[in-house]
Amino acid sequence: MIETDDSARPDPGIPLEWEWPPDQLTLEDDEVHVWRAELDAPEAVIHQLRQTLDPAEIARADRFHFEKDRRQFVIGRGLLRTILGRYLNLKPHTLRFGYAMQGKPFLMGIGDSSNDGSSCRFNLSHSAGVVLIAVTANREPGIDLERIRPEFANETIAEEFFSSQEIAALRGLTAYVQPEVFFNCWTRKEAYLKARADGLSFPLGQFSVSLIPGEPAALLSVHGEPDEVARWSLLHLNLGTGYVGALVVEGPRPRLRTFRLC
Repeated sequence: MIETDDSARPDPGIPLEWEWPPDQLTLEDDEVHVWRAELDAPEAVIHQLRQTLDPAEIARADRFHFEKDRRQFVIGRGLLRTILGRYLNLKPHTLRFGYAMQGKPFLMGIGDSSNDGSSCRFNLSHSAGVVLIAVTANREPGIDLERIRPEFANETIAEEFFSSQEIAALRGLTAYVQPEVFFNCWTRKEAYLKARADGLSFPLGQFSVSLIPGEPAALLSVHGEPDEVARWSLLHLNLGTGYVGALVVEGPRPRLRTFRLC
C-alpha cells in the first residue's frame, strides 16, 4: 500500500482562477474556454432563461418529475444558449441544436458556408448545483464534473466500470485517498466518452486513464484503437474542495481560459 503522505494524495493541479468574461469574446483554435456557474437563480432569471429555449427543450424540462430538476435543466440549457450566443453574436433563442447518435448536441444553421455550425463546439456537465460548459473552435471537447461521494467510490463499482489497469492502481492506494482518486478516474473516463460522442456504447473498461496520485492526467490506452491516445488531450480541472473535473479536447494540449457567470 502507498503511504498516506503528501506524495500519495491526489494531485490537485493548479487551482483554476475563474475570471469575469470580457465584453468581446474571441476563441482561438488552440484555446478551450471553460465556464462555471451555479444551478440556482431567482425566479425572474429562470423565467428569462426559459424564454431562450425552443419548444422541444421546454417540453423536456416539463417532463422532469421534481421541480429542482426542472429548474436546473432550464438554467443549464439557458446559460449554454446565452454563452454560445455571445461567441456567435446571435440571440440565444435563435440557436438551433442538432443531436448526434448518442445524444451529444451540436449547433446548426448559424450562417457559415456549410450552414452546420461545426466551427463552434461545446460540452456541458453538472453535479450538485454546479455546471461547467466547455467551448472550443474546430476541436471536439468533452467535460465532466462530479461531487466527491465516498459512499459511491467502492471496489464493486470500480470492477464494473474501470479497466483492469485502473482497478489494480486503485487497489494499490490507501482508503484515505481512494474516493478522490476514484472520481478523478471516473470524470476522466466520462469526459473522454463525451468527447468522442460514444456515450455508453463504448465500454468504460475498454480504455484506461492515468490514476496514480502525482501523475499527469492522460489517456493511456484504448483497446483496439492505438491512435486514440495521440488524438486527444486530457486535463485535470481543480474545482475546489468536494468536486473533481476533467476536460478532454481533440488535438494538442490547449490553452485553458476559465470564466465565471456568477
